[in-house]
Amino acid sequence: MIWAWLIFIGFVLAMLALDLGVFHRKSHTVGFKESLGWSAVWITFGLLFSVAVYFAYENHWCGLGVTPDAVDGVINNGKLAATKYLTGYVVEKSLSVDNIFVIAMVFGSLAVPSQYQHRVLFWGILGALLLRGAMIGIGAALVQNFHWVLYVFGAFLIFTAIKMLVMEDKEEHPENNPVVRWLKRFFPVTRDYHGQHFFVKAGGEWAHEAPVPGAEIVRDPVVEATVPGKWLLTPLAVALVLVEVTDLIFAVDSIPAIFAITADPFLVFTSNVFAILGLRSLYFALAGMIAKFRYLKPALSLVLLLVGVKMLAAKWLKVWLGDSFNLTVLGVILAVLATGVVTSLIVGKQDEEDAG
Repeated sequence: MIWAWLIFIGFVLAMLALDLGVFHRKSHTVGFKESLGWSAVWITFGLLFSVAVYFAYENHWCGLGVTPDAVDGVINNGKLAATKYLTGYVVEKSLSVDNIFVIAMVFGSLAVPSQYQHRVLFWGILGALLLRGAMIGIGAALVQNFHWVLYVFGAFLIFTAIKMLVMEDKEEHPENNPVVRWLKRFFPVTRDYHGQHFFVKAGGEWAHEAPVPGAEIVRDPVVEATVPGKWLLTPLAVALVLVEVTDLIFAVDSIPAIFAITADPFLVFTSNVFAILGLRSLYFALAGMIAKFRYLKPALSLVLLLVGVKMLAAKWLKVWLGDSFNLTVLGVILAVLATGVVTSLIVGKQDEEDAG
């Protein structure tokens, strides 16, 4: 099975290197058309990978599909593995949309220049992949050895869903964020942005770089007051740390959700990776339209609620629904998300007509 992991991770690393090293080598503002194009590319990759999953598990390539899935005790054949992968991908993709709302608030509160936002998201997602890989490994081991932990995950997801429904999002100023306060306590942070750099050295050439290409160079009093040669964090680094912390918080919700569907580490990891890889382009496509999807968050809450109930009542649901169990779960999740998006667009259009 190690070859399956190596091939997949090699593919992901090659795509990331191509992304940053070729297509986004120079910092620029990602436009709506460009973001839609990249979103289509990553979604296409994510969906097409289900075909590879089908053949890999059906033919037991690289040792896949030979051991029982700890969630349902069934050995995944091609059809079942592909269904579980797609369900996990849809769940993780939909939950990552909620992450976009928070990232938009982070960038807005820190006034991150638009041309540097892709750089923050790139390194943030690279860190998220490593973090989620570790969390998935721990989660898979827990489910494999302690099946009862699924009930704990289910109860936690139901609690999270209810909390999402009743709590309102509040935009917090970065100065009041405990993570930012901790950073500033232990690391000097520049007042201004210094190009696309996460770190600058006092007295170095980067310390006097214009925050935006073509803009006037502004003397940063924090840099000027620091001993020459000492490294400082820039606000771009603060944004990166907040994005990483945000993903960690959301991973606590999304990782248990995928274990409601499958405990196969390869299916869990690949569905998570493809969902995360498209997050950057999806952010630039949706960031300007977040207010229009007012019913998306309740839909995401309902998805978490359904997944939590599925975890707690899996045995009874499987008896009731039979072999179509996993396909039914996938269909219901897609229907809930589609309802949230369509309702948001219809109500938003009606509000515009009433205002006009």
